[in-house]
Amino acid sequence: MPARSPIRALETHEVTNQPGPIPDYDAAERDLALEESFLRQGGAPHRKTLRLFGAAAGGEEMIEWGRLANRHPPELHAFDRFGGRIDEVHFHPSYHRLMEAAADHEIHSIAWTAPRGGHVAHAALLYLLAQVETGVCCPISMTYAAVPSLDRQPEIAQQWRSGLLSKAYDPRCLPAPEKSGLTIGMAMTEKQGGSDVRANSTRAQPCGRGGAGGEYRLTGHKWFCSAPMSDAFLSLAQSANGLSCFLVPRWTPEGRRNRFFIQRLKDKLGNRSNASSEIEYRDTLAWMIGPEGQGVRTIIEMVHHTRLDAAAAPAGLMRQALVQAIHHCRRRKAFGRRLIEQPLMRNVLADMALECEAATALFMRVAGAFDRSGEDEEEKALARIAVAIAKYWINKRAPAMICEALECLGGAGYVEESILPRLYREAPLNGIWEGSGNVICLDVLRTMQRFPESLDALLAEIRRAGGNAAPQGIADRVRGWLRNEDQLPYLGRRLVEELAIGLQASLLARHSPAETADAFSATRLAGDWGRAYGTLPLGTPVGRILARAWPDAG
Repeated sequence: MPARSPIRALETHEVTNQPGPIPDYDAAERDLALEESFLRQGGAPHRKTLRLFGAAAGGEEMIEWGRLANRHPPELHAFDRFGGRIDEVHFHPSYHRLMEAAADHEIHSIAWTAPRGGHVAHAALLYLLAQVETGVCCPISMTYAAVPSLDRQPEIAQQWRSGLLSKAYDPRCLPAPEKSGLTIGMAMTEKQGGSDVRANSTRAQPCGRGGAGGEYRLTGHKWFCSAPMSDAFLSLAQSANGLSCFLVPRWTPEGRRNRFFIQRLKDKLGNRSNASSEIEYRDTLAWMIGPEGQGVRTIIEMVHHTRLDAAAAPAGLMRQALVQAIHHCRRRKAFGRRLIEQPLMRNVLADMALECEAATALFMRVAGAFDRSGEDEEEKALARIAVAIAKYWINKRAPAMICEALECLGGAGYVEESILPRLYREAPLNGIWEGSGNVICLDVLRTMQRFPESLDALLAEIRRAGGNAAPQGIADRVRGWLRNEDQLPYLGRRLVEELAIGLQASLLARHSPAETADAFSATRLAGDWGRAYGTLPLGTPVGRILARAWPDAG
């Protein structure tokens, strides 16, 4: 009987028609919409910082850190090996490397240390960070956003400011004075209230005189507390004169662990590298920040700034999804042509590119308004309302767009080796964080009523599109709806959507190439569009749109 010949496995395993990984690239330089918005909104002093971080964010090493940080999620260690209560969370080394990179590029601090353009730089850098991994965006964002709330109690802020603004990242669980850099978190949400924080039941008892800056002891349970390894937390609790804001340190001034108990880590849909938790206060040391009974008004400064980040981060997710889709389609062949040469695929990719550019223009315009708020009342009024609108709308667009990008890769986009499943799981997060959709829309309505100058500033910004009739029509339509106050809560989402699209269209009409602005207005405003991505009308210059969205480096 003749000997059987061995199977030559490699004959059937030659890898062809695969795009391969994206080579290292500068995520800022290759993003023309970001670059132009960054400079237009006053980011020029920070262009070098943006480019340095852009080169890192587009690099294989940092992308791998993001993958590993999700593959090996944080672990809660409530006790040490001797049975002592420590309430510590341990992270994979890749998480710490990402935090080090973010701190070294001053994403958490540049808004407060830069003489000008700091919020624009912060938002653009966070957008790039989100393209790598959004789990670290949470502690970075909260550390950035906590500063104006802390500043309401200057004597306490003075003790924390230098650590919070440090370029050093120090993950050690030690008293704040012993660390080279600090992070800060937030704990507001309770089981019975959710977004209705006035229903909070956590109690605060004064130790002595009480009042603003005074020492208190808190007792209660917080249902959501992200980044529980932060060095301190802004939290809400009921004191004698109503809901008040408090700073809760992880360690007491005497160098003992504060009574800050992590009950469990949340098992979440996404954002797995970030340790979201439930915590319990039991006679826990805290200091009151701001006037007693004005806790919401005090902490709203932090919420206001985190909402900017909750608009920038989903735009970053959308951008990464678009890059992955275009890269794949430029190098993958089907039916005798590269995918990007197929007319219907070109329609899909160009449609997603329009969405990305509009999102970038929107959140960067809001960041510019933040920077100018201190010296320009109209910009301050615009920032107050536009940040909520941007936060709402970009988060509504992100999940569908990222899903469409995933589909461009077919089955390859659905497996975990691709970054796209992680992007898709992340996509709903920022829509929930700092107020879900209905809460945001109701906030916009309240802002219109309490600060009518904010709506005036927003509509004036939309009308700056000049001769473009479509944004003008939105401004007129919104004014008409406002005459029927009884129906406004029911129409809240429709109204915010109209304002968001109107502002995006106006920004693109003024600042983007004509092919981009015209295609956006024709589809999103004039209605020459279908009900899914990839339904741009005939005659849309998709080639020029795609060349702008992701310049081919070969």
